[in-house]
Amino acid sequence: MTTPLPQAFPPVPTIKILAIGQFASPPTAEDLKKIMPLEVSETARLYLDGKIDQWYARQDRSGVVFLMNVTSADEAHALLEGLPLGKAGLMTFEFIPLGPLKPLRFLLLDPAAPSGSKGA
Repeated sequence: MTTPLPQAFPPVPTIKILAIGQFASPPTAEDLKKIMPLEVSETARLYLDGKIDQWYARQDRSGVVFLMNVTSADEAHALLEGLPLGKAGLMTFEFIPLGPLKPLRFLLLDPAAPSGSKGA
């Protein structure tokens, strides 16, 4: 269970989604031979369309990590479920919304302003 942040930190917008993927079940050699050329092509298309900003292979186990240029987990889910491994039910993802660092707002406060006021 996560602990909520103190009220001193105002909410920030979601600006990226971290998508962590793993195989739902181990694919067979035949699955990989058939699906991977399409998977790579369609994933590259998401990159070229600007939906995937960065992509990595996991080092601790098989799977992928995408930093996505979308602002909702629903959009990321729809895009990745549309890829061949997603359509085949072979890949599942965890989606983590990311936003700007909340404490940076403290740099914008005017120390001369009355308590609770923000600087320009």
